[in-house]
Amino acid sequence: MASIPETRDLVKGILRCDRTALARAITLIESSHTDHKDAATELLAMLEPYAGGAMRVGVTGVPGVGKSTFIETIGLQLVETGHRVAVLAIDPSSSVSGGSVLGDKTRMERLSALDAAFIRPSPTSGALGGVGRRTYESMIVCEAAGFDVVLVETVGVGQSEIDVGGLVDFFLVLLLAGAGDELQGIKRGILELADLWIVNKADGPQREAVERARSEYERVLAMYRTSDTSGLGPKIFSCSAIEGTGIEEILAELRTRFSTLTQTGRLEARRKRQKVDRVWASVEDELFRSVRQHQGVRQKWQSLREDVIAGNVNVPKAARILLSVYYSESPSSPLRTNGGAASQQEPKEERAAEEGGDHTDG
Repeated sequence: MASIPETRDLVKGILRCDRTALARAITLIESSHTDHKDAATELLAMLEPYAGGAMRVGVTGVPGVGKSTFIETIGLQLVETGHRVAVLAIDPSSSVSGGSVLGDKTRMERLSALDAAFIRPSPTSGALGGVGRRTYESMIVCEAAGFDVVLVETVGVGQSEIDVGGLVDFFLVLLLAGAGDELQGIKRGILELADLWIVNKADGPQREAVERARSEYERVLAMYRTSDTSGLGPKIFSCSAIEGTGIEEILAELRTRFSTLTQTGRLEARRKRQKVDRVWASVEDELFRSVRQHQGVRQKWQSLREDVIAGNVNVPKAARILLSVYYSESPSSPLRTNGGAASQQEPKEERAAEEGGDHTDG
């Protein structure tokens, strides 16, 4: 575990945007080793005062839609206009090593070669939502290093992908021509959450098909629009990530929205809610790891596993058996109250009180 002096040296390196220090910090934050958690917590406490000024953008889409090419093209244009861009490319985890599988850094060669850009492929490590367990914390590190735009590329478009919307300021969904088939592969919740729908690959023989698809998506999008008059409702664009056409219009829209949210105070309010959500997400993550690593639970699971496979014990009962082992050896755990019902309900009540019933935010 890093000592406090070592942590301070790491902070100094990050504030200088030293790439080695930046990579070490994110590795420390992503570590599941118990000994690293205190050092990571101390590191983030030192960095948070320097973070918060960047525009945070999440990008999702079905496989083959061109997410990496799109992100690289946007990143290159941002760098050309004086921005410093960090890309957190969330890769599916290897079931063997637990590390990233795809390695987006190798798919964004031009962007990764620039001094004003930083690309970090990170494994999901089994986390739902198509995002890594420590994506939020990694954003803090990148912002403290001086990157004023953070782009988060997610794994796919499953229902749990919605989690990324709780980390970023804007959520972009990339689409392909062929609206009917495309929408079948994207969950309704993701479309409702998206700020921008972007039909990609408007180049070559696909150009006309993309424009037709854009018109079809416009009709679909009308179902998701509300009576919001702030100008921050969902909009649809078309582009070619390969040719770069349509990218500037998308960036202009993001800049306008970011300025509006900042000036009206809605960005600050959104990020406060995100912080609250992250607290409970961290609690859930820590409890999950604690249960999985609990010696008594691991021993019980060795004998229980075969009963589950054989059908002698069903899934809910098996889960309750394992939790009872955990609770019995953790008498001070608040989860013992009503089988955890109280603790599961508290975040929802707290969130509702904080939001005050306002659901018009972007």
